[in-house]
Amino acid sequence: MLTKVFPIELKAGRQEEAEELVREFAPLGPGAEEGTLSFRVYRDPARPDYLLFVEHFASQEAYDAHTGSAAYKELIAGRFADLIVEFVEIDHELLVAIP
Repeated sequence: MLTKVFPIELKAGRQEEAEELVREFAPLGPGAEEGTLSFRVYRDPARPDYLLFVEHFASQEAYDAHTGSAAYKELIAGRFADLIVEFVEIDHELLVAIP
C-alpha cells in the first residue's frame, strides 16, 4: 500500500472554494478509481486556509492512474492548484493499523 500525505497551505480567504472543489472531486476521481483505497481531506478549525490530504493507494501504478485521470487534471491540477500557496508531498509507510 502507498500512503500519500499532503499538508496544503491555501491562499488567504480561499478555504470555502477549496473545500467545494474537493467535495466535487472526491466522487469523480478517487470514488471511481479501483486502486484508490481511501481519500480523506481534513480541515483544521484553528488554522484557516489549510487542508490536509491523506490518501491510500493499492500501488504506485494506482497513484499514477489517479493523478492521470481527467477529473484530477481538471479539478486538482487545474482549478484547485490556483488556490494553493504551498504544498508538500510526503510518502508514508504503514506501521500499525487497527481495523
